[in-house]
Amino acid sequence: MAVSGAPTSFDIIIIGSGAGGGTVAHELAGHDARVLVLERGDHIPQEDGNRDPAVVWGELRYRTRETWLDGAGKAFVPYSHYNVGGNSKFWGSALFRLRKEDFGAVEHIDGTSPAWPISYDDLAPWYDRAERLYHVHGQTGDDPTEGDRPPYPFAPIAHAPLMAELVEGMRAQGLRPFHLPLGLIRPGEPGGCTLCAYCNSFPCQFHTKSDAEVCALKPALAHSNITLWTHAYAERLITDPSGTQIVAVDVRRHGTVERLTASRFVVSAGAVNSAALLLRSKNDAHPNGLANSSGLVGRRYMAHLATMMEAVHPFRINHTVFQKTVAINDFYFAGPRSPYPLGQIQSQGRAYAVQAKTVVPWIPTWMYDAFMARAVDWLAMTEDLPIVDNRVTVDANGGIQLHYTPNNVRAHKQLVAEAKTMLRGLGYWGVVAYSHNRSNTTHQCGTLCFGTDPAHSVLDPFCRTHDIRNLFVIDASFFPSSAAVNPALTVVAQALRASAHLVETL
Repeated sequence: MAVSGAPTSFDIIIIGSGAGGGTVAHELAGHDARVLVLERGDHIPQEDGNRDPAVVWGELRYRTRETWLDGAGKAFVPYSHYNVGGNSKFWGSALFRLRKEDFGAVEHIDGTSPAWPISYDDLAPWYDRAERLYHVHGQTGDDPTEGDRPPYPFAPIAHAPLMAELVEGMRAQGLRPFHLPLGLIRPGEPGGCTLCAYCNSFPCQFHTKSDAEVCALKPALAHSNITLWTHAYAERLITDPSGTQIVAVDVRRHGTVERLTASRFVVSAGAVNSAALLLRSKNDAHPNGLANSSGLVGRRYMAHLATMMEAVHPFRINHTVFQKTVAINDFYFAGPRSPYPLGQIQSQGRAYAVQAKTVVPWIPTWMYDAFMARAVDWLAMTEDLPIVDNRVTVDANGGIQLHYTPNNVRAHKQLVAEAKTMLRGLGYWGVVAYSHNRSNTTHQCGTLCFGTDPAHSVLDPFCRTHDIRNLFVIDASFFPSSAAVNPALTVVAQALRASAHLVETL
């Protein structure tokens, strides 16, 4: 039953409004196609709670309360947000290109990171556009893994005094730190980003962080051919009797289920939820889930091996407000320090006592406050390798189970050890580390990998499913490998590339 007065037929329906779906909507804006964007959540209100750790991390006001099961059947709440702009509203805006070598096969201590069906050069012009669209600030020439590329469209974010001091200390250790590429809107300008302490894992109250809503979806909605429905949950995709094309999607909205039709469908719900939608849409023509002739739908789930670290000096208060400006790629590839790749180290936004209490709740808040005031926050990140048994499944009611065991663990342990050595060499007395391990849902990717061979991939190089020609999946699901940098800019670049292909076929 449809909501009164609401249209039920469109040319293109996009499911999800994050970095993939929001960017696709931006590229379809102004074209002769009626486009509907479905978002299961709502707009995040611009309110003081956006900048309050007690609200964001204590109340979890903006985070889903949905539970998934892990591989052992234990329920957990994923780090996921269902709202306009998707998880991009909460990212820390580190917008990296994959390294050129990441597009080829790379040998790791625990296996091989497979080659992509496209090269860096295929994606390079779309990276250029993605950096302009998402206001990426950076500086060429400092990253030892960067290779040839044009200058960043915006100047790098200057290091705060403490971070500049640490950068010099890193160079004295023989490291080559560089400016973290960040998506921020007009930093330091009137009405622009204030470089506050509430960016990493917080929604921006002033809409000056480069997220998918601000950079892509809002401009798209200024065009009459783009429509956004919120509180619209896509339950199931419907094929024609032959199973060769999608004809409709069942959407739960305002307490009813509506069947909407379109000639093309773009799924951009995130690597876990996109795979789950295809699996729960199974029918007689696709008994194992849509577009699953390869048997790979939901498989090869990847999430970076990520360890958060607090470097502490008991007699040194950290007065830095915005400290997320430094990255280190000296361990990214095999080299003098390691015969195999280890990954990347980044400085992070300031952490708060309420965040730490989600890990160890019995320690008093005042102790955490004292600890965090004396800490500098860092992230060590290692590539996760694709394994078919790391997978997303759904039960009879559509509930999600995430079967995930981290791999490439030996390399990650060495990277964490290198980071600790570096931080102690900078004068810090101790380093406290924490990792999400099996419940890691950040940087999720790989569940619907793209490729040229339908027997070994779900999507073609333009993110169209091999089995169903009017079905695209444009989010981090398409990644054949995870590399060891934040995936967001690659999602945006491929969304731009795939959208251009989609427009050509309109």
